[in-house]
Amino acid sequence: MEMGLREANQNFSRLMKAVKQGKEVLLTERGKPLAVVKLIGASDEASSAIRRLESAGLLRAASKSRVLPAWSPRSVRGAPLSRTIVRDREEE
Repeated sequence: MEMGLREANQNFSRLMKAVKQGKEVLLTERGKPLAVVKLIGASDEASSAIRRLESAGLLRAASKSRVLPAWSPRSVRGAPLSRTIVRDREEE
């Protein structure tokens, strides 16, 4: 299905109905292709890539969905790294 931008704007509900029915809509501007509107689904490239990696044993889905704790820097004993780098450069 092809639709100009003005028509798409004026008939947005009709455009979305077509997309929900699985149709791809080519949006044009002054007769030139501009964008494609399509339903996001399981056939998405990223989803199929993930499925291929899972079937190859290279990726495993998380067993539980959880929020990871915020990252916090570790405290390190000794001189600061910046001081060590400056000292090493002075020795060269």
